[in-house]
Amino acid sequence: MKIKELKAGQGKVDVEGVIKSMGEVRIINKYGKDLKLCNAVVGDDSGEISLTLWNDDTDKVKQGNKVKITNGYVSEFNGKLQLTSGKFGKLEVVDAEAEVAM
Repeated sequence: MKIKELKAGQGKVDVEGVIKSMGEVRIINKYGKDLKLCNAVVGDDSGEISLTLWNDDTDKVKQGNKVKITNGYVSEFNGKLQLTSGKFGKLEVVDAEAEVAM
């Protein structure tokens, strides 16, 4: 699936892209637990989308990595689409030094 095909509320999303940028990792308290959170941008040759990284995923990826999200979920926040691996999905690095043609 291509990034430009993603729609809010879509689940079971399998997509690959390159991490274009990453924000600061921050700690938030949710459900009484401290969780690590980082907002990134992932892109492919069709476009870009915000990628929300949680906990261990924040340490797993770096800018320039090609990642594969399996069983991800697309939501909408402040009018912008956001992709996350969510509770049931998986994020894996498939190429540590990928380049995307734009």
